[in-house]
Amino acid sequence: MTIKGSCHCGATRFEVAEAPEQVVRCTCSLCSKRGALWAYYTPVQFRLTTPHEQVATYRWQTKLVAHNFCSVCGCGTFSESPDWSTGRPDRSNPKIGVNARLFDDFDLEAVPVSVIDGKNLW
Repeated sequence: MTIKGSCHCGATRFEVAEAPEQVVRCTCSLCSKRGALWAYYTPVQFRLTTPHEQVATYRWQTKLVAHNFCSVCGCGTFSESPDWSTGRPDRSNPKIGVNARLFDDFDLEAVPVSVIDGKNLW
């Protein structure tokens, strides 16, 4: 079941292949300030449905993660990164972290939230 999402102004729209089984709250400084809840997908499970020109990108410190946001309203929309499940970046296995708070017509309260201690991990 495809889930659609968008930023506040609607200039950045996307869809994912399925509803998340869980979402992640990261405690790193960027995620904490954004207030995002992340749902993770493979690149083939994610599709940007508006022109990429509507998306701006912020890269911090190591530059390994592209933190994307709407260039019009500023909502943090999705991030592109290597897989970190082993504790090291696996560039051969990229992940798309989608801000699940931006899903349209989706009951986010029904999805369990896990916490990653990003404040102390990176």
